[in-house]
Amino acid sequence: MKQVMEGRIVMVTGAGSVGPGWGNGKAAAALYAREGASILAVDRNLQAAEQTCDLIRAEGGVCEAIAADVTKAADVQACVEMAMTHFGRIDVLHNNVGIAEVGGPVETSQESWDRVIAVNQTSLFLTSKYVLPIMVRQKKGAIVNISSVAALRWVGFPYAAYSASKAAMLALTKNIAMQYAALGIRANCILPGMMDTPMIREPLKDVYGGDIEEMRKKRDAQCPMGHMGNAWDVAHAALFLASDAARYITGVDLIVDGGLSLKCD
Repeated sequence: MKQVMEGRIVMVTGAGSVGPGWGNGKAAAALYAREGASILAVDRNLQAAEQTCDLIRAEGGVCEAIAADVTKAADVQACVEMAMTHFGRIDVLHNNVGIAEVGGPVETSQESWDRVIAVNQTSLFLTSKYVLPIMVRQKKGAIVNISSVAALRWVGFPYAAYSASKAAMLALTKNIAMQYAALGIRANCILPGMMDTPMIREPLKDVYGGDIEEMRKKRDAQCPMGHMGNAWDVAHAALFLASDAARYITGVDLIVDGGLSLKCD
């Protein structure tokens, strides 16, 4: 049976995991590879990117790793150059880089605000800036951006910079989708809800009294399905949007939250 991403080249930013287990970017990179894609795993932490590549290679997949700070144009250009040198094209850009810092407008320092906006929002601008010309030449490409339901609603605690940056991703994605639709390029967003991934543990544990297991229980209880999702739920949504199964879908916000955004409380 033909794999749905056979022959595709996928550049995944934030492809490493910030701790033990499966983060969204790590799972997405592995799933793309399992479906036949070759992966450029981009992460600020080279060791984390290499761990993802090792897992992919152990399963017979193809992966190259590169360390990059995707808030910096020169680093993004280096990633794109590496992809073109090793693979000759970029079919899918998967923007997974993101950080979360808790606080409202008063509590949040300007340094924290600037940091979150740079990582979550500016990185998407820069990767799109340097990958889109390649996709235009190819006359085909897909961009998958990982936003959050925090872009749409209150999630139980102040999240000003994170929510603002994730909402900006929705608008930028729609701009790209419309501008490049006639050129064979699609751009879509995924909005995860409460996910049990390594990323939530350190930034959010203090919100729940410092007890990670208690945090898990409370977050599970908040979800209409009775439990959080995981990185594979996001990865499968990304695989769909990146594949030809979604060839007539662009500019959409695909919510992956177990019904969380339907709640009125």
